[in-house]
Amino acid sequence: MKHSQLTRRDFLKGVCAGTLASMIPFRGQAAQTKQMPNIVVILSDDQGWGDLSLHGNLNIETPNIDSLAHDGAMFERFFVCAVCAPTRAEFLTGRYHSRGGVHGVTTGAERLNLDEKTIAETFKSAGYATAAFGKWHNGTQYPYHPNGRGFDEYYGFCSGHWGNYFDPVLEHNGKIVRGKGYIIDDLTDHALAFIEQNKDRMFFCYMPFNTPHSPMQVPDRFWEEFKNHPLGMKNRDPEKEEIDKTRCALAMCENIDWNVERVLRKLEELKLTDNTIVIYFSDNGPNSWRWNGGMKGRKGSTDEGGVRVPCVIRWPGHIKPGTKISQIAGAIDLLPTLAEMAGIPIVGTKPLDGISIKPLLLKETEDWPDRMIFSHQNGRVSVRTQRYRLDNTGKLFDMQTDHGQDHDISKDKPEVAARLRKAVAKWRQEVLPKSQKDNRPFPVGYPEFPATILPARDGVPHGNIHRSAGAPNCSYFTNWTNKEDKMTWDIEVTNTGRYEAVVFYTCPTDDVGSTVELTFNQSSISGKVTEPHDPPAAGAEFDRVDRGSESFVKDFRPLGLGMFRLEKGRGELTLRSLDVQAKQVMEVRAVLLTLLK
Repeated sequence: MKHSQLTRRDFLKGVCAGTLASMIPFRGQAAQTKQMPNIVVILSDDQGWGDLSLHGNLNIETPNIDSLAHDGAMFERFFVCAVCAPTRAEFLTGRYHSRGGVHGVTTGAERLNLDEKTIAETFKSAGYATAAFGKWHNGTQYPYHPNGRGFDEYYGFCSGHWGNYFDPVLEHNGKIVRGKGYIIDDLTDHALAFIEQNKDRMFFCYMPFNTPHSPMQVPDRFWEEFKNHPLGMKNRDPEKEEIDKTRCALAMCENIDWNVERVLRKLEELKLTDNTIVIYFSDNGPNSWRWNGGMKGRKGSTDEGGVRVPCVIRWPGHIKPGTKISQIAGAIDLLPTLAEMAGIPIVGTKPLDGISIKPLLLKETEDWPDRMIFSHQNGRVSVRTQRYRLDNTGKLFDMQTDHGQDHDISKDKPEVAARLRKAVAKWRQEVLPKSQKDNRPFPVGYPEFPATILPARDGVPHGNIHRSAGAPNCSYFTNWTNKEDKMTWDIEVTNTGRYEAVVFYTCPTDDVGSTVELTFNQSSISGKVTEPHDPPAAGAEFDRVDRGSESFVKDFRPLGLGMFRLEKGRGELTLRSLDVQAKQVMEVRAVLLTLLK
């Protein structure tokens, strides 16, 4: 295609003849150097197992992602969670997401408990430069923030999804900035700069992309290839498929592939290819009904199609080109695997659920015991062994002969079904929390990270106020129409001190003049809306298909309320109006509290 240096014909030639990395002689274990490898982890968002040409999808070309498998290894059965934040938590910790407090994707449920140690902390403790570029989705406020979880450098957004992918508002190490161009290209630009800056030392570069997650936006040059593209391969239930959504998702995947090519080219230019492990995987099944190898389920489902995703890994001279890992594995295995491959100790003391699969990748053993990998979403639990899947209703399927989960064999294999049901019951008792109520406050006031963003996503609307859309992640508060309305955040001030308060707002000219008050326990500060700011909602102009319940975005302006003293402790941060001058007070995207020195 025009946007890739490799056409389908070039790609097929590469498969037959071998790409550059695959022609490097396989040195094996004996020839490994003592130098620890660099690590690049690329995570896509809502990309299904079937969204790669590697897996036989003729609707798409992904030669660069595919090359990681041809030049390294492909996991044939790799499992993650049914939705985004839990998978990210399992990758970061090597432990099932519920153990770390992650039980949802927004309003604080996505936060990873502060007593969990991350893969970044493991590599940082070994002397690696660490960075993350993209969608974090495991906590916004420090120390849930990536800069508090072992990452020296962070550029991206901490929410679960973003409302606009072109020149978006992002953050850089806690400071609000404006991105440049299409978000995936921009994230990759920053990752390439990090790699360049750290070419002479060991680095751990985490690239958690946010596509092909909706909104369905992609640059014109990728969309033009797909907008009239016939789809020869469709979902197992074709009547459910939204063709334009599929086309855009595939175009977004080809954009990712182009950016993967940029990363691989940068490693080659810097002569880092041989000593860099590159791994690519996705966080859950596809976000729409499209071709997925005939598997049952999609994103949100604990069936095979919702939790089986692509995973490929390359380490020239160590992983033999063309290696296929048939044993089941998952995101929980990546921390112990990468740590062992780098030869570094894991800093956490809690027992891991994952295991190192280094022996499989480096062909150190043929003897591998069967195991169970559990999948959980909203109380639904499914379990996978090498051969079987027990679904969340207790039905049993032979995945070797019935990958579509069409035939329940629980009556034919009662002993297998009983064993797996018992295992699920034990797992539920051990891993799932006894209560779904989340009582964790949002922390404010760390001297090492003084600015704390409290987005509408993490607040609670009262009275007439409601969110700009049903999905909270990128929403803002609107319909603030009377004095009884308010919005609150459950916060814990960690250090007594003077704080600067800023509200990010919009307000039409005719509604200017209301006075608002921000209170916390015995402290309060007020300010008046004196400047109109009424930008249009943005994002629709870039959407290829309707975004459904997700919010559009606006360019919110900061309204400085001044400085006030907050005492250490927990309470409700409340934003209310002292008067309403016209139809509304204002719309609110976030409150920013900054601890002053």
